[in-house]
Amino acid sequence: MNDAKPGVDVSVVAPIYNELENVELLCRQLQEALSGTRWSYEIILVDDGSTDGSWEKMVSLTKAISHLRVIRLRRNFGQTAAMSAGFDHARGEYIVTLDADLQNDPKDIPKLLERAEQGYDVVSGWRKDRKDPFINRRLPSMLANKLISKITGVNLHDHGCTLKVYRRDVIRNVRLYGEMHRFIPALASWVGGSIDEVVVTHHPRRFGRSKYGISRTVRVILDLLTVKFLLHYSTGPIQMFGKIGALFMMPGLLMFVVMIAGNLLFRLTGHPNIADNLVKRPFWIMSAFMFIFFGTQFISMGLLAEMQIRTYHESQNKPIYVIKEQAASAG
Repeated sequence: MNDAKPGVDVSVVAPIYNELENVELLCRQLQEALSGTRWSYEIILVDDGSTDGSWEKMVSLTKAISHLRVIRLRRNFGQTAAMSAGFDHARGEYIVTLDADLQNDPKDIPKLLERAEQGYDVVSGWRKDRKDPFINRRLPSMLANKLISKITGVNLHDHGCTLKVYRRDVIRNVRLYGEMHRFIPALASWVGGSIDEVVVTHHPRRFGRSKYGISRTVRVILDLLTVKFLLHYSTGPIQMFGKIGALFMMPGLLMFVVMIAGNLLFRLTGHPNIADNLVKRPFWIMSAFMFIFFGTQFISMGLLAEMQIRTYHESQNKPIYVIKEQAASAG
């Protein structure tokens, strides 16, 4: 993120992917919602490789809409990358994100900003009365929200709501990958951010097609595992792999102790045949070796992960997107 002193109060970031019918209405609704407030603002639209003419429309809008900046990525990198590009170019003290499909209502932004000014670092929208199909949108979302809240410890009703307000000094310390944009509150809490939730309006989609569905559930679950690792083990992966390794090694070592102690006991009590039989059984020997082998493997993975973590923290700050061109309004 740009570390320069904020030039405006609020930066609104909206990823755009094939939203030709919505982009002008979005800009005008944002302008209407913010122009009469006490906050200075900018609107940043990030075109994530649209193929329907959205970029050309965005450029033309810079001549008609004030405070508008548009960024075009070289290809479709995904919503997380588009949001990251917007964050990096935002100049506001507060950064607002929302979807471009007009289902989020820009009129809710002042309400979220007022709550953020009360001292919260992240204010998340809650689509309490959501206008989406139940089976393929709302039901998976309900299950995902419960799972995310349980694993991350950040209890929100609606982790998937894009309409959120972030304080600049918190979001600049959050790095995004994969589908991580929905986990920003959890990542923000990791760096000490305070989080609140506000009920917001949700509208049915009027134009275009939804880019979300059940197919994204698997990706979300995989990224959730990544977030779990980042929140608890990113600075010490040996703690996780070491525990797993210990769980494997303990039964193996116990089996060796049983074999040795049993062998000695049976020999001392005059049963050498039973003692020989005990140590010669393949089950005991192979099982013990396998448990110890798997335990050693996990501990080795933990040590390698520790080395990788050190490299990660010392590596260059490389973005997850590539910009093709930019434009901005005169105002």
